[in-house]
Amino acid sequence: MQVLVTGGAGFIGSHLCEALLKRGDNITIIDDLNDFYDPKIKQNNLADIRKVREYKFYQCDIRNAKEMREIFLKEAPDAVIHLAARAGVRPSLAAPLLYEEVNVIGTLHLLELCREMPVKNFVFASSSSVYGINSKLPFSENDPIERPISPYATTKRSGELLAFNYSHLYSVPITCLRFFTVYGPRQRPEMGIHKFTRKVFNSETVEVYGDGTSKRDYTYIDDIIEGIIAALDQPKPFAIYNLGDSSPILLSELLDVIEQSIGKKAIRKYLPDQPGDVPATIADISLAKSELGFEPKVPLKTGVKRFVDWYQEQLGK
Repeated sequence: MQVLVTGGAGFIGSHLCEALLKRGDNITIIDDLNDFYDPKIKQNNLADIRKVREYKFYQCDIRNAKEMREIFLKEAPDAVIHLAARAGVRPSLAAPLLYEEVNVIGTLHLLELCREMPVKNFVFASSSSVYGINSKLPFSENDPIERPISPYATTKRSGELLAFNYSHLYSVPITCLRFFTVYGPRQRPEMGIHKFTRKVFNSETVEVYGDGTSKRDYTYIDDIIEGIIAALDQPKPFAIYNLGDSSPILLSELLDVIEQSIGKKAIRKYLPDQPGDVPATIADISLAKSELGFEPKVPLKTGVKRFVDWYQEQLGK
C-alpha cells in the first residue's frame, strides 16, 4: 500500500512509519520540522526510520495548498494518515490563531485533496481533549461534545466535523481516532512523563499542577500504533474510535511509578491547576475492541520502565 503520513517525523508518526515499512508498505512522509521543540529530535527520528527502509520525505507545511497538491499528484497515495498538528493544550492558549490555521485549515487542505484524487482511506488523529469537562466517565464516542476547554481541543473537534462533512458529501472513507495521553520512547520533551523523568534524573523540582488527583488514561505507543494500523486496514464510511489504555491513574501515582523506575525520589512542588487542563480522561474502548480488534497490551509500569530505559540510553549517546 502507498501510504502518506503527515507529521511522520514526530513521536507517534516515527513509530508508525517504522511499523508500516516493516510490514511492507511504501510511505511518503510530510513534516514541516517546525521549532515547537528542537528540530534535531525529528531529524533523528527520520534517521531511525531510514534504518528500517527507504521512504519519500517532503519538508512541507500542510497549510501550503500548492505544495501539498504537487506532492499528492506525484505520490498518488492509496491512504492518508493525518497526524500533523500543532499539539498541546497549554501552548494553544497562547497561540489560538496558529492552532486554528494548522489544525483546521491544514486538515481542510488534506480533505480537499483526498476528495479530488481520491484516496481509499483517510485516518485522522484526534484527541481525548475533545471531551473537555464532560462529567460522564469513562468517555464514550457517543457522548455529546459540547464543552472543550482549550483552543487545541476545539481545533481537533473541528477536524472531526470537517471529516464527517467530507465523508457524507463526497464519500471519502474516514476514521477519526481519539488518542488518550500517548507515551513511550521519543515522546515529546514537554509532555508529562518525559518532563518528569528528566527532572527526577537531574534532581530538579517537579511542578505538579493541582493536588495530584487529576487522572489520565496513559496509553503506550505500541498499543496506539496497533490501533492506527487496524483503522488503516479496515476503512469505514465514517467512524470515531477512542484509543486508550482504559486504566487511568492519578498524577501522584504516575510520579510514584517514575520514581520506582528510576530509583530516585522526585522533588515535588504543588501549584494551582492550569487553565485548559481537564480533571480526568478515561477511555471507553469497547467500540474499538469490537470493530477494530483493539486491545491494549502494555501496562503502565512496563511502559514507564521502557521509557526510562530509552531515556538513559539517550543520555549515553
